[in-house]
Amino acid sequence: MIFLRAASSVATQLRLGGERHVYLDFHYLRCALAELTFEDYRDSDNLVARLTLPNMHYPPERRVEVYAQAVRGLTALEPDPEKRLKYLDFIDIYAALDDNERKQYTQDYPDEAQTMSRFAERFREEGMQQGMQQGMQQGEARVLVRQLRLRFGELPEAAQARIAQANESTLLEWSERVLTATSLDEVLH
Repeated sequence: MIFLRAASSVATQLRLGGERHVYLDFHYLRCALAELTFEDYRDSDNLVARLTLPNMHYPPERRVEVYAQAVRGLTALEPDPEKRLKYLDFIDIYAALDDNERKQYTQDYPDEAQTMSRFAERFREEGMQQGMQQGMQQGEARVLVRQLRLRFGELPEAAQARIAQANESTLLEWSERVLTATSLDEVLH
């Protein structure tokens, strides 16, 4: 069991049941991050250890260094951009740098600060573009469904499913066929 705060008084056994029956009874290993020393894990190759550096024990004046080591570990050990962004939020939350510390971080670690800032911006922009593309495609599908209903009546579920799964160029092609087709099959073939 991993505890974010000190947990020296926490039991290492869990027992659930009543007077007559015990339903669950086990012992677990206790790891209290606040009882671990930052120095022992600052250069670890273990991603979880690096991400949780802000929860470990260190002098308050080293908070910016701890944050920097966590971010360095993240960039070195996690290749997945989505996970990087999520884990960066985790580091930010637990490091809880104030405005002065953030300013100090960008001054003391300009390369890392700029890299993570560019990465986050690029990833968010890509996500926005992907979302806009998806929204446009869904809008085209809705217009096509509406045109087909006006022309041929209620649509079978199979036709609705094909439309929902179609890519943008196919949707445009089908939208053009609505104008001249005499049947639903003629549009969706």
